[in-house]
Amino acid sequence: MKKYLQNIKTIIISLFIISPYIFATDAIADNIANEVIYIEPPFLQKAIASKILPTIKDRLPQEPQMVDVEKLGLKSGQYGGIIRMAMAKSKDTRQMTVYGYARLVKYDRNYQLNADILKSIDIEDGRIFTMKLRKSHKWSDGRPFTSEDFRYWWHDIANDTALYPAGAPAALKLNGELPKVEIIDELTVRYSWSKANPNFLPLLAKASPRYIYAPAHYLKQFHQKYQNKVKLQTLIDDASAKNWSALHNKMSKSYKNTNPDLPNLQPWILQPSKTKKRFIFNRNPFFHKIDNNGRQLPYVDQWIFNITEKKLIPLKAATGEVSLQARYLKFKDISLLKQSGAKYSFQTHLWRNGKGADLALYPNLTHKSPIWRQILRDQRFRRALSLSIDRHAINKVLYYGMGLEGQNTLLPASPLYKKDYRYNYSEFDIAKANDLLDDMGMIKRNDQNIRLMPNGEPLEVIIETADSSSQQSDMLEFITDDWRKIGIKLHIKPTSYDILIPRIFAGETVMSIFSGWENGMANADNAPDDLALIHQDHYQWSKWGQYYETNGKSGEKIDIPAAQNLFDLYIQWYDSQDEVKKSAIWHKMLKIHSDNLFTIGIIAGTLQPVVVINGLNNIPEKAIWNWDPGAHFGIYSPDLFWFDLANKTTEAE
Repeated sequence: MKKYLQNIKTIIISLFIISPYIFATDAIADNIANEVIYIEPPFLQKAIASKILPTIKDRLPQEPQMVDVEKLGLKSGQYGGIIRMAMAKSKDTRQMTVYGYARLVKYDRNYQLNADILKSIDIEDGRIFTMKLRKSHKWSDGRPFTSEDFRYWWHDIANDTALYPAGAPAALKLNGELPKVEIIDELTVRYSWSKANPNFLPLLAKASPRYIYAPAHYLKQFHQKYQNKVKLQTLIDDASAKNWSALHNKMSKSYKNTNPDLPNLQPWILQPSKTKKRFIFNRNPFFHKIDNNGRQLPYVDQWIFNITEKKLIPLKAATGEVSLQARYLKFKDISLLKQSGAKYSFQTHLWRNGKGADLALYPNLTHKSPIWRQILRDQRFRRALSLSIDRHAINKVLYYGMGLEGQNTLLPASPLYKKDYRYNYSEFDIAKANDLLDDMGMIKRNDQNIRLMPNGEPLEVIIETADSSSQQSDMLEFITDDWRKIGIKLHIKPTSYDILIPRIFAGETVMSIFSGWENGMANADNAPDDLALIHQDHYQWSKWGQYYETNGKSGEKIDIPAAQNLFDLYIQWYDSQDEVKKSAIWHKMLKIHSDNLFTIGIIAGTLQPVVVINGLNNIPEKAIWNWDPGAHFGIYSPDLFWFDLANKTTEAE
C-alpha cells in the first residue's frame, strides 16, 4: 500500500483519468458531448411536447458525466420500467436518497472515490479541496445548481444559530477546527483546513452524507433573512410550525426525502402523495449523467414503495410482488425465497454482510444508574458475558454454520484483520466466566441461583431490541439459557426504534442489540470512526459521543482511561500523514477494543438475500451488502439498472 501522499495522488488520478464516470479535461468532455446523439426518455415526451420541459440537450449540464457502461463490465440499457419495493413505514422514503446515491463524490464498485455531482476536485496537501461544479447543472426543478447553494448552506444554515444552535456541524471539524470556506466563482468552491483532512471526501460519500449545499432558491422563502415577516409568518402558520427555524428545518431535509417540493439532484424524485401507503419516485429530468449511447440516466423511469407490515415483506417478495428487495429480508427467509423463485420469476442473490458483526450487544457504559455503571464498566463483567455465549450453537442453528463467529471487529477481507481481534474472549467457557464474576465480588446468589449485585438486587440484565422480526429475539433466547449458567437472568424487552434510541441517549437502557461496526473491511486510510467516542449513536457510550458532537454543551466527558485512550488515538490518526503510523494507530485501537469488549460481537459475515425479478439487469449476483461505505444498492449504481423490454414490469401503470 502507498504512503498517505501517494494515496492522495491516487485519488486525484482516479478523479481525473481512471474513472469512467468523469473526464480528464474539459476539451475531452466537449468532444464526447459533441459526438453523442442524445436519445430522449419516452417517459418525458409528453412534458417536452407541451413545453413543460426543455429538450434533453438543454436539460443536461454542458459537461454531463459520461458513463461508459461496457467498460464497467455491465450491459448498456434501455429506457423504461418500474422498480417496485415493499417498505414498512413512510419514513423509508429516505431509502431512495440512499439507493439513488448521487453524491458530490462517491464510491464506485471497487470502493474507490470518484467525482460524481462535482465535475472535478483538486486536492492540495490533503487539506485544500477545490471543487468544480458542472456548467449549467440544474436542480430537479430546472433551476441552476451553483456555488450560491454552497454559500447559502454554509453562511445561512450551518452558521445560523437558530438552525444550528451548537454551531456548524461537528463532522466538519478537524481537531476542533472548522473549515475555511471560500466561494471562488459561480462554479468553484474551496474547503480547507490547516492540516490534512482524510475524512472529508468519505464524509461526502456516505450513505447518509454530510450535505454542504442546499437549494438556496427554494429555501430562502423560509429564512427570516430573505423573506418578509408577514409572508414568513403565513408560511409558518400554514405548516403548523413553531417558528421560522422549525419550518426551515422541516422543509430542508434532503436525506429524509419527505418534502416532494424540495429540489434535489438524485436520479429519482419523490412525487406528491395523498396516501402514506404508496410513494412514487419519477426520473429526474435534469439528472447529470448519460451513458455512452446518448441515453440520459437513469434507465428505469420509476420506483414505487408500497408500505405494508414488516412481517409481510418476505411473503410479498416470495410471491413476486416486488422487483427488487433486500431491506426487511433476513437470513431465515432464504429457504422460502429460493423455493419460490422459479414459480414467481425471480432470482435470490446472496450478498455478504460487510459489517463488523451481523449482531452485537451494546452494554450502556453511560447508564444513569451508579450501580449499573460500576458493573458495566468493569471489563471482567463484559468478558464474562462474552465467554458465556455459545456462538457455535447460534451459528449452527440460526445460520446453518455459514456465519463467522466472534467479536465485533474487522472482517478477514480487511488488511488490518487479525484473528485475535475476532476470537478474543469468544470461546464458550462457562467456568472462566464464573471465575471472572466471582472475582468481581458478586458471589452471593438468591434462591433462584441468580447472582446479587453490590446493592443486593438480583443480577437481571434487560436487553432491549427494536427488531420486529424474530432474528434478534431468537438469538437472545440462546443467550438467555447460556447466561443462566453463570447466574445472570436475561430479560428480552421488545420495543420500537423510535422509543429505544431516546432511552439509550438518556442512559435508561442497560443493554441493547444492534448490528456491529459499519465498515468491517476498513484499511489504514479509513478514519477509525467506528472505534472512537465521537458519535451519540454509538450505543455503548452515547453520552460521550454526544459530548463530542455538541462541543461539550451536552452529554458527558469521557471518564475512563481506556475510552480516553481511544479518543486520543483517534486524534493522532488525523494528525498523521504516514500510512505506517496510521496502521499502527488502527492496531492499537483494535487491540483496546479486543481487550475491553466495549461491544460484544456474536456472529458476522452472514448472507443477505437480495430478490431480483427476472429481466432486471446490471445487478451483481455476488456482492457486499453494506451501509457505509456502500449505501446498500447505491454503490452498484441503480441508475444503471434496467429492464428487458419484454419484461412485464416495464408496462406503465
